[in-house]
Amino acid sequence: MYGKILIRMRMMNATRKVVVGWAKEYKRYLSTTTTNQILLSPPLVSVDLPEIWGSTSTLYHHHPSQSSVSHAKIINGKSIAEEITSRVASNVKRMKESIGKVPGLAVILVGQRRDSLTYVRNKIKACEEAGIKSVVAEFPDSCAEEDIMTSLSKFNADPSVHGILVQLPLPELEYYLEFYKRTLYVLQMTCKSFLVQHLDEEKILNLVSLEKDVDGFHPINMGNLSMRGREPLFVPCTPKGCLELLFRSGVEIVGKKAVVIGRSNIVGLPTALLLQRHHATVTIVHACTKNPERITCEADIVVTAAGVPSLIRGSWLKPGAVVIDVGTCPVEDPSAEYGYRLVGDVCYEEALSIASAVTPVPGGVGPMTIAMLLCNTLDSAKRLYAFT
Repeated sequence: MYGKILIRMRMMNATRKVVVGWAKEYKRYLSTTTTNQILLSPPLVSVDLPEIWGSTSTLYHHHPSQSSVSHAKIINGKSIAEEITSRVASNVKRMKESIGKVPGLAVILVGQRRDSLTYVRNKIKACEEAGIKSVVAEFPDSCAEEDIMTSLSKFNADPSVHGILVQLPLPELEYYLEFYKRTLYVLQMTCKSFLVQHLDEEKILNLVSLEKDVDGFHPINMGNLSMRGREPLFVPCTPKGCLELLFRSGVEIVGKKAVVIGRSNIVGLPTALLLQRHHATVTIVHACTKNPERITCEADIVVTAAGVPSLIRGSWLKPGAVVIDVGTCPVEDPSAEYGYRLVGDVCYEEALSIASAVTPVPGGVGPMTIAMLLCNTLDSAKRLYAFT
């Protein structure tokens, strides 16, 4: 019995030393940031810890009462993104002056979805502000898959293009099927429509060069993100932006309970992986999860990307939780300039009185996603030219 207690104490001491040592190293990393450094997020391999399990017994901590939580801090993603974009622009200018090169971004846009057009327009505008060269290849909804593949191959081979992104989602085509139905007296024709995904998203994304995959969706980048000791060339932009918001807001991640709502390949899955790499205890909640409210209200950190307006009510949140709202949903509003306004997954007013910090929609995660795209494109160019 004494031997088991001694072993357990040694394991706990070893774990404590590793965590304390990592914390000191991380603080040193933040304190030695240079003017050329843009993000606070450290390399993932630098935060990997050995799996040393200590005692499993823990004390239960009651949630603080709602009245003890003050009005939530609003995490201003727009101002943080502007600061990051300014730093990117300084690095681009320095690169141009030093080696006569600038980063280049190529965008594949298929169809005329209003939201996709807006997103691409904002990305191109941000590139211009940062001094990054950009080019957009536009295709109609009905384009052949081969046309997109040909364009991607050209961008892959173009040395002036350092980042390639395919704007998602890819469109579906509407087909009409005519069939005849015999009634008692006459033969009637009926027409029904159905949507068909005529473009193979997986095939298209896999063609993007790994070294230019600034969206971070390549299977190898996603695989390296999920594996301890591995460093992806690029981390997906929205999850990377979410973590940067947490870092810049001084939110502790190590050992905290985090719930990610939504499991898409673009946001939910990589966000969960990234939080796990930073030593949060992560749960993914999705449409098939039973009792999602009960699970979510235990979380210290909530990142929601369900795309359902006001899904997350105040009752879902633990008092003092930090809430990152990725959802962007248009809802009708006759008083708004364009007849609609954007809301998130979180009931914002309710969250303000319960959470300790929350991102607004718009003005939270959206601008950070674009800022991370600029960072990834700059990193790609720096890697190619061995520029520091």
